[in-house]
Amino acid sequence: MAPPRDPMDGVGGGGGGGGAVDPEGDIEAPLISSSSSFYRDAVYGDDDGEGDEEQRRRRFLLGRRSHSNTTSQVALVGADVCPIESLDYELIENDVFKQDWRARNRGHILRYVALKWAFCFLVGALAAAAGFAANIGVENVAGAKFVVTSNLMLDGKHGSAFAVFLASNFLLTMLAAVLTVFVAPAAAGSGIPEVKAYLNGVDAPNIFSLKTLIVKIVGCIAAVSSSLHVGKAGPLVHIGACIASILGQGGSRKYRMTCKWLRYFKNDRDRRDLVTCGGAAGIAAAFRAPVGGVLFALETVSSWWRSALLWRAFFTTAMVAVVLRALIDFCKSGNCGLFGKGGLIMFDVTADYVTYHLVDLPPVITLGVLGGILGSLYNFFLGKVLRLYNFINEKGKMYKLILAAAVTTCTSCCLFGLPWIASCKPCPTGTEEACPSIGRSGNFKKFQCAMNEYNDLASLFFNTNDDTIRNLYSAGTDDEFHFSSMLVFFVASYFLGIFSYGLALPSGLFVPVILTGAAYGRLVGMLIGSKSTLDHGLFAVLGSAALLGGSMRMTVSVCVIMLELTNNLLLLPLVMLVLLISKLVADAFNANVYDLLVRLKGFPHLEGYAEPYMRQLSVSDIVTGPLQTFNGIEKVGNIVHVLKTTGHSGFPVIDEPPFSDAPVLYGLILRSHLLVLLRKREFISNCTSSTLDASKHFSPDDFAKPGSGKHDRIEDIKLSAEELEMFVDLHPFTNTSPYTVLETMSLAKALILFRELGLRHLLVLPKSSKRAPVVGILTRHDFMPEHVLGLHPFLFKSRWKKVRLGKVKVSSIF
Repeated sequence: MAPPRDPMDGVGGGGGGGGAVDPEGDIEAPLISSSSSFYRDAVYGDDDGEGDEEQRRRRFLLGRRSHSNTTSQVALVGADVCPIESLDYELIENDVFKQDWRARNRGHILRYVALKWAFCFLVGALAAAAGFAANIGVENVAGAKFVVTSNLMLDGKHGSAFAVFLASNFLLTMLAAVLTVFVAPAAAGSGIPEVKAYLNGVDAPNIFSLKTLIVKIVGCIAAVSSSLHVGKAGPLVHIGACIASILGQGGSRKYRMTCKWLRYFKNDRDRRDLVTCGGAAGIAAAFRAPVGGVLFALETVSSWWRSALLWRAFFTTAMVAVVLRALIDFCKSGNCGLFGKGGLIMFDVTADYVTYHLVDLPPVITLGVLGGILGSLYNFFLGKVLRLYNFINEKGKMYKLILAAAVTTCTSCCLFGLPWIASCKPCPTGTEEACPSIGRSGNFKKFQCAMNEYNDLASLFFNTNDDTIRNLYSAGTDDEFHFSSMLVFFVASYFLGIFSYGLALPSGLFVPVILTGAAYGRLVGMLIGSKSTLDHGLFAVLGSAALLGGSMRMTVSVCVIMLELTNNLLLLPLVMLVLLISKLVADAFNANVYDLLVRLKGFPHLEGYAEPYMRQLSVSDIVTGPLQTFNGIEKVGNIVHVLKTTGHSGFPVIDEPPFSDAPVLYGLILRSHLLVLLRKREFISNCTSSTLDASKHFSPDDFAKPGSGKHDRIEDIKLSAEELEMFVDLHPFTNTSPYTVLETMSLAKALILFRELGLRHLLVLPKSSKRAPVVGILTRHDFMPEHVLGLHPFLFKSRWKKVRLGKVKVSSIF
């Protein structure tokens, strides 16, 4: 057996790479938190272009001397820094696995396929119910708040109205924050970065737990109802993924809620597919956009896709649409409270027939260009604010609550105070809607005006996000909003959306960006709409598409979602043009918002391409040693020692004489399987080949993967001194066909192979047969730019630099 590996050598033997481990085998807390963007600023550079190349290089090398590279071991999960590992998407082809597959007959296969479709149906139905509950909850809670406030304003009690508005918003925000901070920290934020990282192969604790699911639903309702500029689309993606993961875990051993036939799904591959369907169902439930949900999962969150998964995701989102329609019809009979109608998920408010001509192209192109610039600036400011929030949140739980309290107080003051600067407008004649609309959703909020007048700015601020979007998208309302009011609302919503995200509570970016984009589109329509035949409501729709394209850089999925939102296929050419232009312009400045969030959180996300500098390196330039291996028949005491002193999740198994003519690689054994062997205590007394029939002493259930973030610990297994001197035969439990590469393969080629196959371990073999049969293991950690450039700092100057206009020091403009 090779000597134990230095836990700081960075050989990626463990989950996500060889990390810093204490003598008990647990991952140490980082000396510098991954939520601080030290390494990412050093490697990628600040988004604003501050600092030259040499300064960043010196800063990185200085930090590397005093800090361990913990990129792959810790990440900001929700609102807390947590240890993370990688997922096992590879099939472990050992003797137990092969025997189990041989024993499966046609009935087992049919049951397996039927269960897949049944789970997709359940995921779709439950995600639709969760989305419907969130929508109805927001409508009723926020509606009751606005009714009380409006009634007090009607009586002239302006001070009492502000007190009620401020207190209700404060209590709702603190409810969401307290639940998140003390019950389920992983429920903070939108959850889309966590889902994206999971589907890329990153396993973080509690991101899909039952507590996270419950807090996400309740916290989302409270946060959105508190008038914070946050949305529920992102949290619904996380909620759908939570539902899918819980169903895919195949029951619970802890609560004895498991069945034998659910063991088929106790693996990461099937859970990955189900979580993908859950993410698609979340978007479908948020916008009642089944096709848009599938495309969102394909374009944004999923790293692996195939035709079979496409069918199941489409079936899942179709179930969402069917269940939502049934629930909405149920609400039409008045069974969902005073305000809950369930129909606000669909913004079916544009003109029945949309016409456009060649003269409309310049305004549409202008929308796209400005939308790309505004979207990239949105990401820039959001990144700066999130770094500040992470610095504050690291100080403790009370600081998270204080930050949430401060933001909601400032937001309430802005929302209540800004409408006072708007002048009252006389109610239009000939409208079907009541004017003024007191206490209800509508375009004509009275606020402080007389009975026959309305405050257009209050009509935008004193509504739920869904109602405000409905108002802005409405056709035939070109004269209902004053230019100054729309400008104030755009600026306020733009920055309130940035400052509201990043708090320790469930919050999404999708709806705030749609809302801000609608205001931006209206502004452009007011400025240059006279040169176009388009309605201001249509400008609002195109403005939302432009800002979404500029911030999130999604094209196909956003296009379909916008069409399903407005229920108008005639908008397709204009929306496509706006999205393509805004994305093209924004890509010249910075990355999309979800890549930004994944990077800030510290998830070791593998991109689908290799950086050019990786082609200058071979695999042998990254692999370091010594490597920890096991013999085919290993002493129990040695296994326990290695498991306690390392955090690795996979170990090569080497057969040496007299069991083979020369040292030869037999395969790879997982840490979790070693723990099963130690727990079962199927030991042998001497170092000889065992006659043990593994299929009779072990079942596939023994090696089933536990739920996400749940892992066995070597400290929980107590062995006597006599048992530590015994041996265990690892051959029946070793994966005899692990993926391997030669040490001469380029690092770029190895990265593409690693990601496309969804691997956790990639064994590196020597070029010469005279050397040891395996020279190292590549894991996710070893492909991270921080790790590669840390080993080879001379590559800083040759690393890939995107052509971005942001190199002109964007910060100096402001």
